[in-house]
Amino acid sequence: MKKFLLVVMLMGLSCPVAPAGAQIDINGFIGEKITYSIKQMGVKAGEAVLSYEGPASKDDKEYVLIVFKADGMNFLDFEKIYADPVTLLPKIVERDVNIFGSKEQITEYYETETGRVRIVKTVKGKTTEQVITKKGGLDNIYCFIYRYRRDADPKPGESLAVNLPTVDLKLKLKEKMKLSAAGKKYDAVFIQSDPAKYKLWFDTGKQKIPLRIDGAVGVGSTTMTMKSYETKSVFAFLAK
Repeated sequence: MKKFLLVVMLMGLSCPVAPAGAQIDINGFIGEKITYSIKQMGVKAGEAVLSYEGPASKDDKEYVLIVFKADGMNFLDFEKIYADPVTLLPKIVERDVNIFGSKEQITEYYETETGRVRIVKTVKGKTTEQVITKKGGLDNIYCFIYRYRRDADPKPGESLAVNLPTVDLKLKLKEKMKLSAAGKKYDAVFIQSDPAKYKLWFDTGKQKIPLRIDGAVGVGSTTMTMKSYETKSVFAFLAK
């Protein structure tokens, strides 16, 4: 019965949810695992994994789950991002962070459409809360990455708004170029944010694989370049 319900949910997710011209079924990302090498100032500093886990239940509500983990000598950032299955906007983000021995447990509760996020943080047994309210919807950089991959390609020079809790960004397609990753040379599109917080490179193929991500790990100037890509079909996922 559980498997039947999951099939029904996946069929629902398969319905067009992106703007006209959408090119890819979001279910194609289920079971995907992208491993990155992290560098700081050109020196290898650790490894990161970005994965799309697909449908997930939390607090009796249905989401899709994106997981990101960056692990290095002096830092750990482990994020579970529960997103709306239609909009792919964040609803709940759970983070375990350890930067140079400073540990934090953070849960972010998003009201994405109203621009409100409640942040619950626990440090050394002490819990505090903060509420941030902004005009416009609120987003998450990894949710944006999967929305970009799901939706139609932007036109050159077109701006894509990404309003994070701490900064509002405009992401623009800058140019097409060659990029080496995972021992292979790719045709890629380069997207940069304004302000210049993030730089993103996506494969121009149908999967729009994020080949390189700069600025996403909060430990100075960091570069994440793909070192391996793994994927499983929806059918393999259902067979578990």
